[in-house]
Amino acid sequence: MLSTPDEPFSGQRTPEGVAARLERLILDGIFRTGQLLPSERRLCERLGVSRASLREGLRILRSKGIIETRQGRGSTVASLLPAREQSPLMHLFRDHPRTLFDLLEVRALLEGESARLAASRGNPADRVLITRRYREMADYVASADPIDVERLARLDHAFHLAISQASHNPVLVHTLQSLTDLLLSSVFASVKNLYHRPEPREMINRQHARLHDAVVKGKPQLAQRVALEHLNGLGEALREIEAEDERLERSAMRLEGWE
Repeated sequence: MLSTPDEPFSGQRTPEGVAARLERLILDGIFRTGQLLPSERRLCERLGVSRASLREGLRILRSKGIIETRQGRGSTVASLLPAREQSPLMHLFRDHPRTLFDLLEVRALLEGESARLAASRGNPADRVLITRRYREMADYVASADPIDVERLARLDHAFHLAISQASHNPVLVHTLQSLTDLLLSSVFASVKNLYHRPEPREMINRQHARLHDAVVKGKPQLAQRVALEHLNGLGEALREIEAEDERLERSAMRLEGWE
């Protein structure tokens, strides 16, 4: 049954109870934004409720804007956050590269805690998914020549997202998902600017491996420390590249007689 762990099964067959249980499954990421919900028959079987209660429960969710239903296509989970591309703040963040370092600081705050919680709360299924995402990333790095920067960035992001989901903190997970576009831009910048350099590439691969091991082996403090080291290391490496570019630009200007 898809009953929630902290609520008794009895009393959850009312329409309000059905709606609450479906909300919990959406909050926990079992049903994701844009995902088509199972058929009414399947939901009735899994939740152990009547079709009348289920339909009324779905109506409650529609009235809250949590799901959307189209005739002949079933119900899907609605976007739980405002459209990111319509946010002026998102435009400002994307158009000003200096915010990359601010974003790395935010990632350290959120992903450091995600790693700690994932190591302490993650269950066997979570660890399987984290390992699967890690192996997809590591295998691609080992076999791809040349590396597709965008694809590696998405694999990298998926690995970190799997860790955040294992935190079992829906607010933390949805906060990170609300920043998906920005996080991807952060990962993309890191991969594009650092991965072709042997030393940073080895650092990133080593830190990813250590983060995976700390989380799946249930070592919360180590997982948090490695996550922070990883993000701080990215920031330091990117700052060094930025400083190096500025030094080259000054040298070029002197050579051309601008000073």
